[in-house]
Amino acid sequence: MQNNLIFYVEFDVKPECVERFIQGATQVLEAMSKESTFVSTQFHRHADNPTKFSLYEVWNEPSMEDFMKNQLNGKQYRDDYEAYLPDLLASPRTFSVLEPIGSWEK
Repeated sequence: MQNNLIFYVEFDVKPECVERFIQGATQVLEAMSKESTFVSTQFHRHADNPTKFSLYEVWNEPSMEDFMKNQLNGKQYRDDYEAYLPDLLASPRTFSVLEPIGSWEK
C-alpha cells in the first residue's frame, strides 16, 4: 500500500441536491472501479450532517498529478459528472492527499 496514492475528498451538498449527488457519485464510482489503476474507495455520508459526504480513495498512481492526468482527463463518465457537480455543492469540494503510517485489520 505504500506505493499507492491515497486521498480523501469532502463534499458539502445543497440539501435539495442530495439524491442527485448520491446518484451521480455512485455512477462515477461504479465506472471508476473498472479502471486498471483503481484499488478501492469508500463513500460515506457524515452521521451528524446528512448533506456532507466523504470519499476515501486508493489508486495505484505515483502522484496526484499522474492521477489527474490519467483518471480525470478524457473520461466521459467523469466529464459528465464534473459538468453538473458544481451546481450540487454548497461549497467547493476539498481534497487531501494522505501519507500512510500504518494499517490494522482484524
